[in-house]
Amino acid sequence: MHSNHLLLEEPIRMASILEPSKASFFPAMTKIVGTLGPKSRSIEVISGCLNAGMSVARFDFSLGDADYHQETLENLRTAIKSSKKLCAVMLDTVGPELQVVNKSEKAISLKADDIVTLTSDQGQEASSEVLPINFAGLSKAVKKGDTIFIGQYLFTGSETTSSFFPAMTKIVGTLGPKSRSIEVISGCLNAGMSVARFDFSLGDADYHQETLENLRTAIKSSKKLCASSAGVDRSTW
Repeated sequence: MHSNHLLLEEPIRMASILEPSKASFFPAMTKIVGTLGPKSRSIEVISGCLNAGMSVARFDFSLGDADYHQETLENLRTAIKSSKKLCAVMLDTVGPELQVVNKSEKAISLKADDIVTLTSDQGQEASSEVLPINFAGLSKAVKKGDTIFIGQYLFTGSETTSSFFPAMTKIVGTLGPKSRSIEVISGCLNAGMSVARFDFSLGDADYHQETLENLRTAIKSSKKLCASSAGVDRSTW
């Protein structure tokens, strides 16, 4: 049949699903994917996204735990019922990522040639001098001369949110309640710890003096050199 009118195809049969679409058939409609993050997971915001045309809700599993995403899913279900809009769910299971723990969420500026300490002590406040990370095994995963890339996106690093760090040999370990005994300190020294950090936001003078004596004993027994660093929480002043 030859005509200038647009003709719809016959109802799709199961056998034709794998066949390529004919040129005269309607193209697929655009799908709008929205990520439900910390600022877009409330019922009100999700409902607004659905009404604006969002048809796929993306869950980013590199952030949050199971309870966090379960709560977001319940909010999505409620928003779907109230807005009467259908929406698919997409799970982005890239897995856990190494992250800088910046609890204050304040902007951090880094300058070229400055020395920045990467520490697994997530209790420290992120700054231009110290960056707490959520990976305790970093000191064992890198060696002197390696380059550590820190950035928002894994592109070329040319954007202003990216930095490259040459790895140094200093390994800083915080001597806390569970890591101040002679045995544990000796193990840390043998594992490569070269700087022992004393956190003065916890304990009194006698507490830290005892830890210092344990450090001295461990240094003598292990025959490993180790510097000491005093960590002071200025927010308590």
